[in-house]
Amino acid sequence: MDRSVRVEIAPVWAFQRRETQERLEITLGLLSDIRNTGKLSVAAARAGMSYRHAWNLLVKWSEFFGSDLVERKQGSGTSLTAFGDKLVWAAERLEARLRPLLQNLAQELQTEVNQTLASGRLELRVRASHGFAVPKLRELLARDFEGSVDFRYVSNSNSLVSMVENTCDLAGMHLPQGELRARTLAMTRGWLDPEEHRVISFVTREMGLIVGKGNPLGITHCHDLTRSGVRLVNRDPDSGTRILFDHLLAQHQVQGAAINGYSHSEFTHAAVAAYVASGFADVAFGVEAAARQFGLDFVPVLTEDYVFICHRRILDHPAMERVLAVMRGPEFAREISQLPGYQVKEPGKVKTIREVFRARG
Repeated sequence: MDRSVRVEIAPVWAFQRRETQERLEITLGLLSDIRNTGKLSVAAARAGMSYRHAWNLLVKWSEFFGSDLVERKQGSGTSLTAFGDKLVWAAERLEARLRPLLQNLAQELQTEVNQTLASGRLELRVRASHGFAVPKLRELLARDFEGSVDFRYVSNSNSLVSMVENTCDLAGMHLPQGELRARTLAMTRGWLDPEEHRVISFVTREMGLIVGKGNPLGITHCHDLTRSGVRLVNRDPDSGTRILFDHLLAQHQVQGAAINGYSHSEFTHAAVAAYVASGFADVAFGVEAAARQFGLDFVPVLTEDYVFICHRRILDHPAMERVLAVMRGPEFAREISQLPGYQVKEPGKVKTIREVFRARG
């Protein structure tokens, strides 16, 4: 009997009034669905509650803040007020920023709990950056408990460090196609053993500039980032995307210090896109899928190959065979086809280090 468990951690939005100590918890998903659909009935149904209960909650929340969160107009449904919209954008920025961290904490607890259970076994340790395709793989692997995959999100460089230090079995790595590929490969020189390590093809993804709807500032090139009035939100210094962005700036002889917001960083593609969408920044560098998630425009710059590195010895391990089967399956291909800017590229195909690292891309 399989006694293993799955752990999930979700944030709770709680507000407290200083003068009365009154506390209020809000289901911001309800407000988000109102904004996206314009219909309280649809939002209530998605939240699993009646229309009346949803409306009573909105009245209660508005009374707590002393400000309406929604407004109803005859014949045009329900929409958020400026205050309600501000709460939703704050929630989306927080979700984009914290999701990988919360999933890592949940995975850590899940691994510890299952290792104490009679049938709980640690099968495979995966370390990879967050992105959009990697969570899809994780979701598909998590649909059954046959075996256990310890799946944690780390930066591109840290995943390779884990591989070298033998603290992971499968490490994510993204390699730009074109002229910048050589710079990325040079950073891995001496880390990987062509005899002991193998490369597993996964997906490609479009990288570029995430800008506001309609690209109001006309940002199309790295040199535009230095213009007066343009505000950037950057990725964290350890991320592969930040390293790629710095290589791109060097290629075009653009100094980071000349860019307003270069030192302001966030930890995920979704987080930088949320900052642009909420008006706190004008541009970010990231994946197309993040831009489309928030209704933003995207200026393509280059294509990346996302691959996994593994030890040759684990290729015949049952858990590894399961991972490869999911990568090669039609369901994974369908999921990836729905991500803007992503394509499967020989998913699950095993190659040698020399085959991949000698290619120009």
